[in-house]
Amino acid sequence: MIKYSELKKGGHVIANADGDIRRGEIENLNNTEKQVCVNTGAQSFWFQTEQLTPIELNEKELTNFKFRKEVKEDGTIKYLKGAFRMLIPKEGDFSRMEIWYRDEQRHFIEPIPLHVFQNHFFEMTKVFLNAGSFD
Repeated sequence: MIKYSELKKGGHVIANADGDIRRGEIENLNNTEKQVCVNTGAQSFWFQTEQLTPIELNEKELTNFKFRKEVKEDGTIKYLKGAFRMLIPKEGDFSRMEIWYRDEQRHFIEPIPLHVFQNHFFEMTKVFLNAGSFD
């Protein structure tokens, strides 16, 4: 389950509508009812947080958001998008990471889901992380 406080407009999650499981983007939040409006591509629906599942942050997701990958000599992997950077310890290991944008740095010692990563990206850059974010 996802904490309601982690959810922001533009975040990507998996929504389960009575067994119909689809990936979608958060379009709106109802703070009174703690409901989340998710656009699944064809239509938007309101969901309870119990019906939402986080998406794992991995290389495929970063590639979908047009991050560029650099393999460093020491085996670390750097992902770049504009002036935003992410460093992970080795190929496919998102258990720890460092992210930075200009003079702000953040360190994570445990995996974070995609929607939380998108929140950090927005907080640091003031740009929503989507496929077209400052290519």
